[in-house]
Amino acid sequence: MNIHIFENEEDLNMTGAGLIASLLQTKPRAVLGLATGSSPVGIYKQLITMHQKGLVSFAQAHSFNLDEYVGLPTKHRESYRSFMNEQLFNHIDIDLSRTNVPNGEASDLAAECADYERRLEDLGPVDLQILGIGHNGHIAFNEPATELTAITHVVDLKEETRQANARFFDSIDEVPTQAITMGVGSILKAKQILLIARGEEKAEIIREAFMGPITTSCPASLLQCHPNVVVLLDRAAGSLVR
Repeated sequence: MNIHIFENEEDLNMTGAGLIASLLQTKPRAVLGLATGSSPVGIYKQLITMHQKGLVSFAQAHSFNLDEYVGLPTKHRESYRSFMNEQLFNHIDIDLSRTNVPNGEASDLAAECADYERRLEDLGPVDLQILGIGHNGHIAFNEPATELTAITHVVDLKEETRQANARFFDSIDEVPTQAITMGVGSILKAKQILLIARGEEKAEIIREAFMGPITTSCPASLLQCHPNVVVLLDRAAGSLVR
Protein backbone atom coordinates (compact mmCIF):
# COMPACT_ATOMS: atom_id res chain seq x y z
CA MET A 1 0.00 0.00 0.00
CA ASN A 2 1.43 3.37 -1.07
CA ILE A 3 0.15 6.32 0.99
CA HIS A 4 0.88 9.83 -0.24
CA ILE A 5 0.09 12.99 1.72
CA PHE A 6 -0.14 16.31 -0.14
CA GLU A 7 0.23 19.86 1.06
CA ASN A 8 -2.13 21.25 -1.58
CA GLU A 9 -5.17 20.10 -3.54
CA GLU A 10 -3.65 20.79 -6.95
CA ASP A 11 -0.81 18.32 -6.46
CA LEU A 12 -3.22 15.67 -5.16
CA ASN A 13 -5.55 16.12 -8.13
CA MET A 14 -2.72 16.12 -10.67
CA THR A 15 -1.24 12.95 -9.19
CA GLY A 16 -4.57 11.11 -9.32
CA ALA A 17 -5.36 12.31 -12.82
CA GLY A 18 -1.86 11.42 -13.94
CA LEU A 19 -2.28 7.81 -12.84
CA ILE A 20 -5.50 7.50 -14.83
CA ALA A 21 -4.13 9.30 -17.89
CA SER A 22 -0.99 7.15 -17.90
CA LEU A 23 -3.14 4.02 -17.83
CA LEU A 24 -5.22 5.21 -20.79
CA GLN A 25 -2.14 6.22 -22.76
CA THR A 26 -0.67 2.73 -22.42
CA LYS A 27 -3.98 0.86 -22.54
CA PRO A 28 -6.64 2.85 -24.45
CA ARG A 29 -9.24 0.10 -23.90
CA ALA A 30 -8.81 0.16 -20.14
CA VAL A 31 -11.72 -0.53 -17.80
CA LEU A 32 -12.10 2.26 -15.26
CA GLY A 33 -13.91 1.94 -11.94
CA LEU A 34 -15.38 5.31 -11.05
CA ALA A 35 -16.72 6.88 -7.88
CA THR A 36 -19.02 9.77 -7.01
CA GLY A 37 -18.96 12.16 -4.06
CA SER A 38 -16.68 15.11 -3.43
CA SER A 39 -13.40 13.17 -3.19
CA PRO A 40 -12.77 12.51 -6.92
CA VAL A 41 -14.25 15.75 -8.33
CA GLY A 42 -10.93 17.59 -8.49
CA ILE A 43 -9.35 14.64 -10.28
CA TYR A 44 -12.19 14.57 -12.80
CA LYS A 45 -11.71 18.29 -13.47
CA GLN A 46 -8.02 17.72 -14.08
CA LEU A 47 -8.80 14.84 -16.46
CA ILE A 48 -11.19 17.09 -18.39
CA THR A 49 -8.44 19.69 -18.75
CA MET A 50 -5.98 17.04 -19.92
CA HIS A 51 -8.50 15.77 -22.46
CA GLN A 52 -9.14 19.28 -23.77
CA LYS A 53 -5.39 19.69 -24.27
CA GLY A 54 -5.28 16.46 -26.26
CA LEU A 55 -3.27 14.59 -23.65
CA VAL A 56 -5.72 11.78 -22.99
CA SER A 57 -8.61 10.06 -24.76
CA PHE A 58 -11.42 7.97 -23.28
CA ALA A 59 -12.84 6.94 -26.66
CA GLN A 60 -12.04 3.24 -26.32
CA ALA A 61 -12.39 2.93 -22.54
CA HIS A 62 -15.16 1.31 -20.54
CA SER A 63 -16.26 2.48 -17.10
CA PHE A 64 -18.17 1.01 -14.17
CA ASN A 65 -19.51 3.08 -11.32
CA LEU A 66 -19.50 1.72 -7.80
CA ASP A 67 -23.11 2.35 -6.89
CA GLU A 68 -26.44 4.07 -7.40
CA TYR A 69 -29.38 4.99 -5.20
CA VAL A 70 -32.46 2.77 -5.37
CA GLY A 71 -35.65 4.51 -6.46
CA LEU A 72 -34.04 7.77 -7.56
CA PRO A 73 -34.89 8.65 -11.19
CA THR A 74 -31.86 8.60 -13.47
CA LYS A 75 -32.43 12.27 -14.38
CA HIS A 76 -32.71 13.38 -10.74
CA ARG A 77 -29.95 15.89 -10.03
CA GLU A 78 -28.56 13.69 -7.24
CA SER A 79 -28.55 10.38 -9.09
CA TYR A 80 -25.06 9.08 -9.63
CA ARG A 81 -25.69 8.83 -13.37
CA SER A 82 -26.45 12.57 -13.43
CA PHE A 83 -23.37 13.24 -11.29
CA MET A 84 -21.08 11.36 -13.67
CA ASN A 85 -22.57 13.04 -16.74
CA GLU A 86 -22.14 16.49 -15.24
CA GLN A 87 -18.76 16.00 -13.58
CA LEU A 88 -17.01 13.97 -16.30
CA PHE A 89 -18.79 12.19 -19.13
CA ASN A 90 -20.29 15.27 -20.84
CA HIS A 91 -16.84 16.86 -21.10
CA ILE A 92 -14.74 14.02 -22.52
CA ASP A 93 -14.89 11.73 -25.56
CA ILE A 94 -16.14 8.60 -23.79
CA ASP A 95 -18.88 6.63 -25.54
CA LEU A 96 -21.85 6.69 -23.13
CA SER A 97 -22.77 3.17 -24.23
CA ARG A 98 -19.48 2.07 -22.65
CA THR A 99 -20.32 3.69 -19.30
CA ASN A 100 -22.04 1.51 -16.72
CA VAL A 101 -23.97 2.75 -13.68
CA PRO A 102 -26.36 0.44 -11.79
CA ASN A 103 -30.02 1.00 -12.60
CA GLY A 104 -31.63 1.99 -9.32
CA GLU A 105 -35.04 2.12 -11.01
CA ALA A 106 -34.97 -1.53 -12.12
CA SER A 107 -38.21 -3.39 -11.43
CA ASP A 108 -36.20 -6.47 -10.44
CA LEU A 109 -33.28 -5.27 -8.33
CA ALA A 110 -31.84 -8.74 -7.80
CA ALA A 111 -31.71 -9.29 -11.57
CA GLU A 112 -30.09 -5.87 -12.04
CA CYS A 113 -27.39 -6.73 -9.50
CA ALA A 114 -26.72 -10.07 -11.18
CA ASP A 115 -26.53 -8.42 -14.61
CA TYR A 116 -24.16 -5.73 -13.35
CA GLU A 117 -21.86 -8.34 -11.84
CA ARG A 118 -21.96 -10.30 -15.11
CA ARG A 119 -20.93 -7.20 -17.07
CA LEU A 120 -18.06 -6.65 -14.64
CA GLU A 121 -16.93 -10.23 -15.19
CA ASP A 122 -17.27 -10.02 -18.98
CA LEU A 123 -15.35 -6.75 -19.41
CA GLY A 124 -13.13 -6.87 -16.36
CA PRO A 125 -11.13 -7.02 -14.36
CA VAL A 126 -11.23 -3.30 -13.70
CA ASP A 127 -7.80 -1.85 -14.41
CA LEU A 128 -8.05 1.02 -11.94
CA GLN A 129 -10.78 1.49 -9.33
CA ILE A 130 -11.31 4.91 -7.73
CA LEU A 131 -12.65 4.88 -4.17
CA GLY A 132 -13.62 7.35 -1.50
CA ILE A 133 -14.12 6.37 2.12
CA GLY A 134 -17.12 7.04 4.36
CA HIS A 135 -16.89 8.39 7.89
CA ASN A 136 -17.77 4.90 9.13
CA GLY A 137 -15.26 3.18 6.86
CA HIS A 138 -17.63 2.17 4.11
CA ILE A 139 -16.29 1.77 0.57
CA ALA A 140 -18.87 2.18 -2.16
CA PHE A 141 -22.02 1.55 -0.07
CA ASN A 142 -20.60 -1.49 1.75
CA GLU A 143 -21.55 -0.53 5.28
CA PRO A 144 -19.89 -1.89 8.45
CA ALA A 145 -21.39 -5.25 9.41
CA THR A 146 -20.55 -8.59 10.99
CA GLU A 147 -20.22 -9.97 7.46
CA LEU A 148 -19.95 -8.35 4.03
CA THR A 149 -21.41 -9.30 0.65
CA ALA A 150 -18.80 -10.07 -2.00
CA ILE A 151 -20.73 -9.23 -5.16
CA THR A 152 -23.04 -6.47 -6.41
CA HIS A 153 -26.09 -6.26 -4.18
CA VAL A 154 -28.80 -4.06 -2.67
CA VAL A 155 -27.88 -2.50 0.66
CA ASP A 156 -29.88 -0.71 3.34
CA LEU A 157 -28.11 2.58 4.03
CA LYS A 158 -27.21 3.31 7.62
CA GLU A 159 -28.68 6.46 9.15
CA GLU A 160 -25.23 8.02 9.52
CA THR A 161 -24.62 7.54 5.80
CA ARG A 162 -27.96 9.10 4.93
CA GLN A 163 -27.21 12.01 7.26
CA ALA A 164 -23.80 12.51 5.62
CA ASN A 165 -25.44 12.63 2.18
CA ALA A 166 -28.38 14.79 3.26
CA ARG A 167 -26.42 17.95 2.37
CA PHE A 168 -26.99 17.12 -1.29
CA PHE A 169 -30.79 16.97 -0.89
CA ASP A 170 -33.43 19.45 0.28
CA SER A 171 -34.12 17.34 3.36
CA ILE A 172 -33.13 14.04 4.97
CA ASP A 173 -36.53 12.65 3.96
CA GLU A 174 -35.46 12.84 0.30
CA VAL A 175 -32.33 10.73 0.82
CA PRO A 176 -32.97 7.18 -0.44
CA THR A 177 -32.85 4.38 2.11
CA GLN A 178 -31.29 1.80 -0.23
CA ALA A 179 -28.64 1.59 -2.91
CA ILE A 180 -27.16 -0.88 -5.37
CA THR A 181 -23.46 -1.28 -4.74
CA MET A 182 -20.53 -3.32 -5.95
CA GLY A 183 -19.53 -5.80 -3.26
CA VAL A 184 -16.18 -5.77 -1.53
CA GLY A 185 -15.14 -8.82 -3.53
CA SER A 186 -16.02 -7.03 -6.78
CA ILE A 187 -13.89 -4.06 -5.72
CA LEU A 188 -10.91 -6.15 -4.65
CA LYS A 189 -10.73 -7.78 -8.10
CA ALA A 190 -9.47 -4.50 -9.58
CA LYS A 191 -5.84 -4.57 -10.68
CA GLN A 192 -5.15 -1.25 -8.96
CA ILE A 193 -7.14 0.73 -6.41
CA LEU A 194 -6.87 4.50 -5.97
CA LEU A 195 -8.42 5.77 -2.73
CA ILE A 196 -8.82 9.50 -2.17
CA ALA A 197 -9.68 11.25 1.10
CA ARG A 198 -9.75 14.90 2.05
CA GLY A 199 -10.40 16.81 5.25
CA GLU A 200 -9.80 16.50 8.97
CA GLU A 201 -13.08 14.65 9.47
CA LYS A 202 -11.59 11.68 7.56
CA ALA A 203 -8.35 11.51 9.58
CA GLU A 204 -9.54 9.04 12.23
CA ILE A 205 -11.17 6.61 9.80
CA ILE A 206 -8.06 6.70 7.59
CA ARG A 207 -5.95 5.76 10.61
CA GLU A 208 -8.39 2.98 11.52
CA ALA A 209 -8.62 1.64 7.96
CA PHE A 210 -4.92 1.52 7.17
CA MET A 211 -3.15 1.41 10.52
CA GLY A 212 -5.67 -0.74 12.42
CA PRO A 213 -6.81 -4.38 12.22
CA ILE A 214 -8.57 -5.85 9.19
CA THR A 215 -12.24 -6.12 10.16
CA THR A 216 -15.66 -5.99 8.56
CA SER A 217 -16.60 -3.29 11.07
CA CYS A 218 -14.36 -1.07 8.92
CA PRO A 219 -14.84 -2.31 5.34
CA ALA A 220 -12.02 -0.10 4.01
CA SER A 221 -9.57 -2.05 6.16
CA LEU A 222 -9.96 -4.99 3.76
CA LEU A 223 -7.97 -2.94 1.24
CA GLN A 224 -4.91 -3.93 3.29
CA CYS A 225 -5.29 -7.34 1.60
CA HIS A 226 -4.94 -5.89 -1.91
CA PRO A 227 -1.51 -5.96 -3.59
CA ASN A 228 -1.75 -2.59 -5.36
CA VAL A 229 -3.45 0.24 -3.47
CA VAL A 230 -2.52 3.92 -3.84
CA VAL A 231 -3.93 6.29 -1.20
CA LEU A 232 -3.95 10.04 -1.87
CA LEU A 233 -4.60 12.22 1.18
CA ASP A 234 -4.53 15.91 1.86
CA ARG A 235 -2.58 16.99 4.95
CA ALA A 236 -5.68 17.08 7.13
CA ALA A 237 -6.93 13.60 6.18
CA GLY A 238 -3.43 12.19 6.66
CA SER A 239 -2.74 13.90 9.98
CA LEU A 240 -2.96 10.65 12.02
CA VAL A 241 -0.99 8.49 9.60
CA ARG A 242 2.42 7.48 10.92
